[in-house]
Amino acid sequence: MSDREQQRLDFLKSAGLADAERAPLPGDASTRRYERLTTPSGRSLMLMDQAPAAESRPCDPAWTPAERQAQGWNAIARLSAGRIEAFAAVANHLRSLGLSAPEIMAVDADAGLAVLEDFGDGLFARVIENGEPEEPLYLAAVEALASLHQAETPQTLSGPAGEWPLQIYDAVALKGGADLFVEWMPKLEPRLVFADSALSEWDAAWAPVIREAEAQASVMAHRDYHAENLIWLPERQGAARVGMIDFQDAVRAHPSWDLHSLLQDARRDVSPELEARALDHYFTLRPDLDREAFMRSYAALAALNEARILGIFARLIVRDGKPRYRAFMARMWDHLQRNIPLAGQAVQTWFDTHVPAELRR
Repeated sequence: MSDREQQRLDFLKSAGLADAERAPLPGDASTRRYERLTTPSGRSLMLMDQAPAAESRPCDPAWTPAERQAQGWNAIARLSAGRIEAFAAVANHLRSLGLSAPEIMAVDADAGLAVLEDFGDGLFARVIENGEPEEPLYLAAVEALASLHQAETPQTLSGPAGEWPLQIYDAVALKGGADLFVEWMPKLEPRLVFADSALSEWDAAWAPVIREAEAQASVMAHRDYHAENLIWLPERQGAARVGMIDFQDAVRAHPSWDLHSLLQDARRDVSPELEARALDHYFTLRPDLDREAFMRSYAALAALNEARILGIFARLIVRDGKPRYRAFMARMWDHLQRNIPLAGQAVQTWFDTHVPAELRR
């Protein structure tokens, strides 16, 4: 038996779950793993397993940009490194607003283990595949975001495993994400060659988008808000019908961030008509917003995010040997090309100059 397995057994015993049946769930692109627990009485719970040493350190709010670069990707991007205390603090904040995040039943942050409420298997993507009309789900997801965005956004969140800082999705993190495109796409597609001059133009093209995004970082962003991370809970009411998971990397960001993650999804098609109706619903719920200014940022940040995701997919394929992510790239290119003209002339010119049309697929 491994030392890690003994830790799991000890933790489950301390939580009164030594007799629970354990069923591992499929993994994703992270270093986390989950098991479904079934107690002798038939209750279903989830075991979250994230060994703290499995990733580089999360970002200390006091670190300078240079220190973040030296500490690695989690520090650059202000990711939580999967820390259980981050998940617990964000969950507590969401639940305090009447939104649906899993209740934390037991937690050992030092060991990287937690027992969570089980929301079941009703991921938005799966229930829609099984015939559930998609529009009510997407409108409910927008309602949950509007509720979150209208709430006070604290700088520090508190939960059952301690406090966690809600840091700004700042220029270092945004630029680091965008730069994954120019770092990894040439490794996937050798016909793409970006000289130093092209890289300087890349930085200059995105600079105004990044400045605006940092300046308008005003709400808590889930940062991975899409149909594979939302669970339909139809027995609940209103925005609480949207069960949220995988929010441990939450930051303060521009309020458009989670919207374009939801409505310009890498993993499934969302029609332009549904996207438009969902955005109309959001603006109905938040009538004080300047819609024109908001939508300029929505398109520009969607383009930046889509370039980031293409870089991530290229890295997963080339470095991590996960070719299945290639299947998502055409959809991301479609989204990116729709947003490029709205992201500013410099961004448009850069892609027209350095990425041939036949490679945008």
